[in-house]
Amino acid sequence: MKKFLSLLLVLVLAFALAACGAEDEETPATETPAEEDTEAPAEDEAAGESVDKLIMGFVPSQDSDTIADTVEPLANRLGEELGLEVEGRVMTDYNALIEAMGANEVQVGFIPAFGYVLANEQYDAEVILKSVRHGSGTYKAQYIVSADSGIESLEDLEGKVWAFADATSTSGFLFPASELMDQFDIASPEALQNEFFAQGMQVGGHDTAAVAVYEGDADVATTFDDVRTQLVEEYPDIMEKTKVIGTTKDIPNDTISVTAELDDELVTQIKEAFLSFNDDEEMIKIMNEVYSWDGITEASDDEYQIVKDTYAKFKDSISF
Repeated sequence: MKKFLSLLLVLVLAFALAACGAEDEETPATETPAEEDTEAPAEDEAAGESVDKLIMGFVPSQDSDTIADTVEPLANRLGEELGLEVEGRVMTDYNALIEAMGANEVQVGFIPAFGYVLANEQYDAEVILKSVRHGSGTYKAQYIVSADSGIESLEDLEGKVWAFADATSTSGFLFPASELMDQFDIASPEALQNEFFAQGMQVGGHDTAAVAVYEGDADVATTFDDVRTQLVEEYPDIMEKTKVIGTTKDIPNDTISVTAELDDELVTQIKEAFLSFNDDEEMIKIMNEVYSWDGITEASDDEYQIVKDTYAKFKDSISF
């Protein structure tokens, strides 16, 4: 009888090991195979995702080929810090990046405040860090027009052609659209684009929007403040040929956000690695070239409540 019981116990333990993967041989006998079967696969899956390959997603605020080349050393350095392969991937727009994070095809996203709100709401993405520019964790959107256009105020924008980077861009679309809708009692973003403005054009990048005004293809562009400084080398007279007629209220800076699938230990390592770049001139130079970041600081979800409140105005009237 004792031999039979011993054999039965061995068979049960062997079954548990086969179902759950390698387990500690000293696991207490009071832990049932069912409990192990429930927990171990989730842990194994998270661990596999954590150590396999990390994809960082970027969207173009400038030429996408330039970003792809610039972020490569950043990805390499982060990979060295984490001890795993890291790839930088340039997406077509913010929505593509959000969807990629939702599918866990991208695990670390460099996304603006509005993009983060969407990723958080739809896929439980978590903000861990945000940018610092000019010593501040906030910024404003601006309205750029041609210097000789005769446009002096927001009222003068009615009937004009509007260029914006992307419909999910915080400074390129959300905050300026919200401000204009409030000021001129416009019912929806569609009405703003098609009734207040003669036309709204989504052009893919903040620099592209500013250039559209510079070249006369649009009457006004909404961008982050001040995108023109990144264009002076290619367009030396852009500061003279264009002007800013106004800015929005403060917006929390863009984020480094992660997918819900990453385990806490790896998220902590990612956060610490990026924060360590504050003491590395080469890495900060790269961040500045990509998105004009002067530094990186910790961030939390509650800082983006103002963006969530603004987004609520758009949620039922426009598809992002």
